[in-house]
Amino acid sequence: MVAILKTAEQIEIMREGGKILAEILKTVKEKALVGASTKDLDDFANSLCKKYKVIPIFLNYTPYGASRPYPASICISLNDEVVHGIPNEQPRFLKEGDVVSLDMGIKHKGLIVDSAVTVIAGNGDAKAEKLLKITEQALYAGIDAAKVGKRTGDIGYAIEKLVKPQGFSLPEELGGHGVGESVHEDPYIPNFGKPKEGVLLKDGMVFAIEPMVNEGTKKIFLDTDGYTYKTADGKRSAHFEHTVAMVDGVAEILTKL
Repeated sequence: MVAILKTAEQIEIMREGGKILAEILKTVKEKALVGASTKDLDDFANSLCKKYKVIPIFLNYTPYGASRPYPASICISLNDEVVHGIPNEQPRFLKEGDVVSLDMGIKHKGLIVDSAVTVIAGNGDAKAEKLLKITEQALYAGIDAAKVGKRTGDIGYAIEKLVKPQGFSLPEELGGHGVGESVHEDPYIPNFGKPKEGVLLKDGMVFAIEPMVNEGTKKIFLDTDGYTYKTADGKRSAHFEHTVAMVDGVAEILTKL
């Protein structure tokens, strides 16, 4: 696994792109209300990309192993859908209490950033609120653990250490990844692991940290649409993600306002 180290100039471009992506996700999140259509949210995300003159990088992207290109600008995953839900082929209307994951990547001046946030449409129950809270805390635990001289296993260990005692689980097939010149680059960033194992972190690395946390079992399966991963027991899942750059020894969050 050889990470593509980014120059200071490239990281500055990704900072610009990260702010734009954060603004887009914030604006889409505000529209994720009871009664909203997932297709309308996707169309809105696409229109914001045009407004900011960036490219929605998931649209028509074919990841390794996929049989067809992804058909939308933003992944919208509801309730038991873990990641990569398709919003525009069988549009749905958000219902009270739906757990709604919004995951998006954009290309700005030739470089890619990736981020995700999960919200509850209307009012959610206490367990849904806790699921979101713990998943977001796990993201920041992973970011805090990312330091030059540490390894990818330290990130995964920090995430797992926070999540497991809360009674939630982490699907082991999914994790974060390097990003920048491509949507998915090395290194792979697991959401579980052991300290001092994995790829050594260095200044210039840019990667997405993205815990996906399940309410029940860690087991997941791929839906017949070829993209949407779902929990095996039908319980809910949440997803938070930031693109970070290793700068001066620590992880700087690029996808924030």
